Amino acid sequence: MKQLFLFIGLIFITACSKNNSDENCKFLVNAAVNVTVNMNLPQYNQLQFTSNSVYIANQGNKGVIVINVGNGYRAWDAADPNHEQQPCSLLTITGANAVCGCVDANKYSLFTGGSVGTQLPCGLKEYRVTVSGNSLHITN
Repeated sequence: MKQLFLFIGLIFITACSKNNSDENCKFLVNAAVNVTVNMNLPQYNQLQFTSNSVYIANQGNKGVIVINVGNGYRAWDAADPNHEQQPCSLLTITGANAVCGCVDANKYSLFTGGSVGTQLPCGLKEYRVTVSGNSLHITN
């Protein structure tokens, strides 16, 4: 009887696997993000319209991309989370997507943060956006 319980316990222990998604998403650091965006300024006023996005340098790993998703705003780190950080891993805005400049050319939706086309283990790193009048406060 002890052997039966031992066997069943062993099956449960080996059947449960550890979630490796965090281990695969190890290329980005928790860099500080704390920026206020005044949408009355010319460089940010396009954020007042759905599907428009802007890039903000010197925040996070390689900057921050902010998009108006219609019912609010989302902010993403502008570094490709699926490979080592290199000069080419800066994401560029292409319509409602962000594309990596490296050979892999990973593509991400700025609406969801998920990969577009090829299934990738890591989605974009998201930051908190708080709206106050015509200003956005982006933090982590």
